[in-house]
Amino acid sequence: MHAYARTLLFLAFSVLSVLTVSPAVEAQDFSAKPITLVVGFPAGGSNDLIARVIAPHLGEALKTSVIIEIKAGASGTIAATAVVRAVPDGHTLLVSSLSPTAITPQTMRKLPYDPRTDLLPINMLGYTPETIAVGPTLPNVKTLSQLIALAQTREITMSSAGVGGFPHLAIELFTLATKGKFVHVPYKGATPAVADTAAGHVDATMMDTPPLLGLIKDGRLTALAVASEKRLGVLPDVPTAQETVTGFTAISWIGLFAPAKTPDAVIARINDALTQTLKKPDVLAQLEKVALPSGLMASSAEFQKFVAAEYIRWGEVLKHAKIELTD
Repeated sequence: MHAYARTLLFLAFSVLSVLTVSPAVEAQDFSAKPITLVVGFPAGGSNDLIARVIAPHLGEALKTSVIIEIKAGASGTIAATAVVRAVPDGHTLLVSSLSPTAITPQTMRKLPYDPRTDLLPINMLGYTPETIAVGPTLPNVKTLSQLIALAQTREITMSSAGVGGFPHLAIELFTLATKGKFVHVPYKGATPAVADTAAGHVDATMMDTPPLLGLIKDGRLTALAVASEKRLGVLPDVPTAQETVTGFTAISWIGLFAPAKTPDAVIARINDALTQTLKKPDVLAQLEKVALPSGLMASSAEFQKFVAAEYIRWGEVLKHAKIELTD
């Protein structure tokens, strides 16, 4: 081959290499600016707690700083909407429970995003069962059986983190299962709901376990049951709900999501950093301490299939429970 032709061929391959490789390389470099983890519920809730545990380690793995931004309200959908509209470069991510990604979109008539097409699941961070607890208005209720018996005779107010969220759905399912007179009282997040229950403004609550732990341990709330398959290590003396109500479980999960058009290379890099983070013994110990054990899956693809299945699963539950649509 003529030397000039060889030179042109070399240059052509060089240009092609730059065009096909450089974007991926650049996409994996997060050092240029911070990553923002957007949380859709108030500080002190499960989403916020798990974000704060993983943030410094994720930043270390990606060689950048990680900022937590609270955008609470509308059962997490305000935060989800913000991330959907963000630049899909991996620098704006959503820390979300199943409420804004699998439940609320099926309970609200008008929502500016569809989680199935507008959000890209990266991996699960952790999971937690709902815990049923009572406050000072029910001083003589010490067991779940006693609460159910009382609810046959009068209304029992029960707080949740908001309309259309997972705790709300769990309360509705619990009401169906027990035929009790439980009245749902929604709040704008777990923290105010739990605080009002402890203050005696609401009789009881069904909530993710983490925001309840402190108030249970200092005696301001009495835990009656955890809605998990087995008892929790952090609450070893609290029975499971299904020990009283056969088959009743309610377990929420929290995952990390990106805007839908985020490049595959970016998702792969973030998932790799997340995997490193959630395999650290100190991180796992912190998560166990706040009743949020790691839910890390083998790959982003596996988590994506899981989230898709959860959307279908809870859609069927919503139909069965006859949950009314809200605006």
